[in-house]
Amino acid sequence: MRHLMNPLDFSVEELDKLFALADDIKKDPAKYAHKCDGKILATCFYEPSTRTRLSFESAMTRLGGRVIGFSDAASSSASKGESVSDTIRIISCYADICAMRHPKEGAPMVAAEKSLIPVINAGDGGHQHPTQTLTDLQTIRSLHGDLNNFTIGLCGDLKFGRTVHSLINALVRYEGIKFIFISPEELKIPDYVTDMLREKGIPFQEVIRLEDVMPELDLLYMTRVQKERFFNEEDYVRLKDFYVLTPEKMELAKPDMLVLHPLPRVNEISVEIDDDPRAAYFKQAQFGVYVRMALILTLLGLA
Repeated sequence: MRHLMNPLDFSVEELDKLFALADDIKKDPAKYAHKCDGKILATCFYEPSTRTRLSFESAMTRLGGRVIGFSDAASSSASKGESVSDTIRIISCYADICAMRHPKEGAPMVAAEKSLIPVINAGDGGHQHPTQTLTDLQTIRSLHGDLNNFTIGLCGDLKFGRTVHSLINALVRYEGIKFIFISPEELKIPDYVTDMLREKGIPFQEVIRLEDVMPELDLLYMTRVQKERFFNEEDYVRLKDFYVLTPEKMELAKPDMLVLHPLPRVNEISVEIDDDPRAAYFKQAQFGVYVRMALILTLLGLA
């Protein structure tokens, strides 16, 4: 039995197989419409989610399976004090696979240690978000054409952004990647990430102004400033509009630069960008369904 806690749980070769499977599902969904007949996915979401939870539910439904679960902690026995360990033991009696999101770092790992079924980390605090990373990689692979040799700018909340931390950890295994971190001082990338990049000899730079580096980028990964990660309202209000991607800024970019965003968007990308052919974030959400379908099949041994 296998779990997915972070993107490094799969080797590069295994990821290639997963992405190839996702490509095949996209090409011929009917071939996979009954692969999970009789199987049940439990979605245990201890904090709110739209895309991740619904994409998991969509993925399992498209595979012919069924879904049970809860969409926030208040509607589960966690509100009565039940531990994650006990919850997963119970869920193991009811389902064949579980996707868990939790506000506490490491909670899905605790669940995996006690679980009798595969557990997928669907986001744990500011730590990891591996299925979003698989989605990001599949999007880059499909639209950019390769997972090697590009410059990626990561912009916004780089301190608390679990999608950013997961993506960096995954990309360092590929060749010719250069990172540009774009953030205010208060939301800069954690030192443990930059220390890791230095140890591996991977080039990076840290800047504050997005405009200064736009012409260099092959990919721009925008993130929102996450209100739920802040300890006080004042800091959030001061930083929430620090970056807004506008058509004027896009004029500085390469004609084939891709704009990605894990969503939800607040106002960090102007809606005017949505019609730009370089805007890839809604396509990214669609790729997320195919990747999660491939992941469910892989972890259930049905691929």
